[in-house]
Amino acid sequence: MKLTVFSAHKFEQAALEATAKIHKVELNLLPVLLNKGTLALANGSEVISLFVNDDASAEVLEGLYEIGVRAILLRSAGYNHVDLKKAKELGLFVANVPEYSPYAVAEHAVALMMTLNRKIIKAHNRVNEGNFALDGLTGFDFHGKTVGIIGMGKIGKKVANIMIGMGCEVLAVDPVINPLYEQIGIRYVTLIELLKYSDIISLHAPLTLDNKHIINEQSLSLMKDGVMLINTSRGALVDTKAVIKGLKSKKIAYLGLDVYEEEKGLFFEDHSDEILQDDDIARLITFPNVIITSHQAFLTHTALKNIADTTFDNLECYRKGEGCKNKLA
Repeated sequence: MKLTVFSAHKFEQAALEATAKIHKVELNLLPVLLNKGTLALANGSEVISLFVNDDASAEVLEGLYEIGVRAILLRSAGYNHVDLKKAKELGLFVANVPEYSPYAVAEHAVALMMTLNRKIIKAHNRVNEGNFALDGLTGFDFHGKTVGIIGMGKIGKKVANIMIGMGCEVLAVDPVINPLYEQIGIRYVTLIELLKYSDIISLHAPLTLDNKHIINEQSLSLMKDGVMLINTSRGALVDTKAVIKGLKSKKIAYLGLDVYEEEKGLFFEDHSDEILQDDDIARLITFPNVIITSHQAFLTHTALKNIADTTFDNLECYRKGEGCKNKLA
């Protein structure tokens, strides 16, 4: 069987090739995004694989079906880029990778917190310039601080564990209250309470129609002055323009982003020889209290192996016509 892989990146190539060899699958690795203009590249493949910024809208799915594609394997947990309703209408098999390494993303979120707080990048740059002064590098103790976690799935739970271990109080917002989490010191509250009382807010919720721009001008107005905001989940949870205003007014004292609502066509690519056309991200990177990473929170050897393994396990389910626990459509 031939598998066409859209948005194939160098960092995942080795894991995909090793796993494809085990499953005796021919790989067609394409560095381009899937969209209306590139879908013809899947010609000859019954099965394709997509990453987070590929376009699997209704129109694209119809085009894929017409050229013989019958299965879509996502190399991500998120699936908001796929029109599942249309996929079901067409009878397409769609499966995701619901878990690859919650530790990887949780640890990256905490790394952003620590780097922002202790001004590690600024300190490193100073030392490289021969400047060993400590002025302007003062941080705070995490011990005793209140951390609000929006989204208590596996990643949110791992972040909560780390922060509890550092002596923080953890507040949580989630549609489902888990009594076991409460036993280890996590306190479920309303969103308004979390916004009002948290020193640090970390986002770990999937993107839905209901929570798009959950961080906006109104929610920011409820937060403490000098709040730290971290997003390693989905870019559109945050209204970028509202956050820029929050930075300028000093409502937000620290901002760590691994995702961005307009990251498609920007993240995962080298634009170092170009002038950034996105005014919002260009503005964000001018703030000294902002750290942006390019959707790399998942990027560990363990996670890449797990993504490849699960992707090909999903392929085997499709190929054999067996039930698939990761099937979305």
